[in-house]
Amino acid sequence: MVRTPLTTWERERGERFGALLRRARGSRSMAEVAAAAGVSAETLRKIETGRAPTPAFFTVAALATVLRVSLDELADACAHDPDWQEPALSA
Repeated sequence: MVRTPLTTWERERGERFGALLRRARGSRSMAEVAAAAGVSAETLRKIETGRAPTPAFFTVAALATVLRVSLDELADACAHDPDWQEPALSA
């Protein structure tokens, strides 16, 4: 299966989401949080660094529960900004 390339917006959204998770994790280790959420530390690392910008809902829900972050807060942080414009590609 070929994946459609991510837009700049999707990449930026993934980076914002990852930063929010890193802040919520605080001083807890990545391995500790990942194990509590039932995901691999590698999966959490990819999400936190923006390399997996579209994680599955159940992964997000599990991480939100472990980190005590509401799904509403996560959705608000990643909501589309109607004023955002895709940067023009330079020729």
